[in-house]
Amino acid sequence: MGWYYYLALVLILSQLLFIVQVYRNYRYALSKYKRERSGYRPRTALIVPCKGLDSNFDRNITSFFNQDYENYLLWFVVGDESDPAYEKLCNLKDQIGHSSKACDVRIWVAGQGKSCSQKIHNLLYCCERISEDVEVLVFADSDACVGRNWLSHIVYPLRHPRNGVASGYRWFVPQANNLASLALSAVNAKVAQLLGNSPFNQAWGGSMAVRVDVFRRLGIDKIWSNALSDDLLLTCSIKKAGLKVAFVPACLVATYHSSTWREFFEFGRRQFVITRVVAPKIWWVGLSANLYSVFGLWATAALAVYAVTTEKNNAALFAAVPILFFAGQFVRAILRQMMVSKLLSEQTAKMKPAMAADILLFWIWSLLLLSLIVSSAFGRTICWRGIRYKLLSATETIRQTDRKKPKL
Repeated sequence: MGWYYYLALVLILSQLLFIVQVYRNYRYALSKYKRERSGYRPRTALIVPCKGLDSNFDRNITSFFNQDYENYLLWFVVGDESDPAYEKLCNLKDQIGHSSKACDVRIWVAGQGKSCSQKIHNLLYCCERISEDVEVLVFADSDACVGRNWLSHIVYPLRHPRNGVASGYRWFVPQANNLASLALSAVNAKVAQLLGNSPFNQAWGGSMAVRVDVFRRLGIDKIWSNALSDDLLLTCSIKKAGLKVAFVPACLVATYHSSTWREFFEFGRRQFVITRVVAPKIWWVGLSANLYSVFGLWATAALAVYAVTTEKNNAALFAAVPILFFAGQFVRAILRQMMVSKLLSEQTAKMKPAMAADILLFWIWSLLLLSLIVSSAFGRTICWRGIRYKLLSATETIRQTDRKKPKL
């Protein structure tokens, strides 16, 4: 009884603190996402690397043309003119480019990357060509659909010198309500919920901004030159320099997707393999947090059952811990779905099945998330956008083979 009494107190206290932090993130998101961001409009280059045609490609690309921001360059970049995205981008530029507030719309062809990922090769190709009057670099993924004020919001935190990078995050909106698609949305949502007014924020390459002077001072172009991950390396460099990663709730973006189980596991494992190689401390924190969450629920539940059959006098104490873990995870699922219903209100109708699945099956998604992290502990080879890479280290990458069918 004695040892478990103190262990129970620690577990209960830690759960309460975790719930408080998640609630603070929730309040932070709701207090920030509707604010006007018109007081800071530096000249900005928005760079969107493309490879293949994502779900709702036309809608996603059109959203970048429709930004309510007068002083920005809109640059798309592909690896090769044979990429189906190139022709589609040219057509969209001809159709809607004249109505955009972008002062310069271009479609670059970067050629094939050799010593880094194709995405980073494309980004660096554009970064080398920006003019001296550009103050801010903004990076976005072609599978993201952004709102009209997204660019204003992602740039705004950079007015403070202490903010080295500003970032949003993705929220998967299932195109089909099969179980794998719902699982991907729910697992990703658990990660998105951890972002807020926190020193633990991480930048996400699909929606992030950095000042040009910071980018150059930290030598990000050199750090990226042989790397696979753009956002994790940028995050590490920013924090090493004593700067902050500012999470921008209004820049949470919808990513439309339809996933099979094979794609789900390939995508999830890839994310965590990259994290393990590039930012091992973050990987270990993620593994520890998920072990705590899963075993905190199931191991204490098993112990409570044992206690009821052997020590009935202390059954209430033994039962309190798994009940609190269950309630805490249930409340967190409700909070993250309440948050996204506000931040992406136009997507609420489409997301109702995913919302219900997250809230009702949260205990299953925790197990799946843990399985993804554990699977990433082995191997260094991944497939990304149809290209196979081997990660030798955070800044050493070997491009191996191309595959015809691009994945998530």
